[in-house]
Amino acid sequence: MSEMTHTFSNQKPVNIGFGILIVLLYIFLMAPLVMIIGASFTNGMMIEFPPQGFSWRWYVEFFERKDLVDGLLMSLRIGAITAVVTMTVAMMAAMAGQVISGKLSGWFQLGMTLPLLVPELLTAVGLLFFLYKIQMAKTVMGLQMGHILMSFPYAYVSIAAAIRQVPASLEEASASLGATGWQTFRLVILPLVMPGLAMGGIFSFINSFDLYTISLLLKPLGGNTLPLALFDFLTYEFKPTAAAAATLSILLSIGGVALVQKLVGLQRAF
Repeated sequence: MSEMTHTFSNQKPVNIGFGILIVLLYIFLMAPLVMIIGASFTNGMMIEFPPQGFSWRWYVEFFERKDLVDGLLMSLRIGAITAVVTMTVAMMAAMAGQVISGKLSGWFQLGMTLPLLVPELLTAVGLLFFLYKIQMAKTVMGLQMGHILMSFPYAYVSIAAAIRQVPASLEEASASLGATGWQTFRLVILPLVMPGLAMGGIFSFINSFDLYTISLLLKPLGGNTLPLALFDFLTYEFKPTAAAAATLSILLSIGGVALVQKLVGLQRAF
């Protein structure tokens, strides 16, 4: 009994130390977000924290800037299309991966996640040359293809993990009861993998919304996504309008997570 008490007493400082480390890590991660959100409400003329007073003026200026609003709309449109396409294709790829076995399965998984392993700059340059070959360089469609390519692995990993948790016996039971392949997919598999599907779509959208290097090289003539428009803005001005734009992006990400919680629940998604 005394040995157990001694062991617990030795573990207590370790647990406290880990607790403090986790708190410091969260502070380190959250501090930039808090500072940029706070700076977006300043009444001063520069990005600074703590803010000088309180004002909504920089949000008003953001929506009065045509270049920033156009960038926001383009990012939203490309992100939404990217999420839908990647969810659909990743779902098919994940189901195909379930029937592949042996060494081929490992190579298949590697191929599906390859855009995460190759530096984004190299992918962007290679894709730019490819789009020039097919006469689609510097077009919205070419930019869309780049975003889908870079966001696909996020959807695939999430959906593949969800599909692996579906017991094969459920498909066999469904087939034995006379259900067709489509009915089994729609009524059995899809509801079970919906949390992974939703998270894959959200991750794809957020990744697409924040892509910079791909967007920089593939952007259409006369068009910008929000990250590119924001970079151009900060090149000549250092006003809190940029902080307001960043805050809107943060709120958009939080909104995506809240949507997953509302539709399927974060507990099921993870």
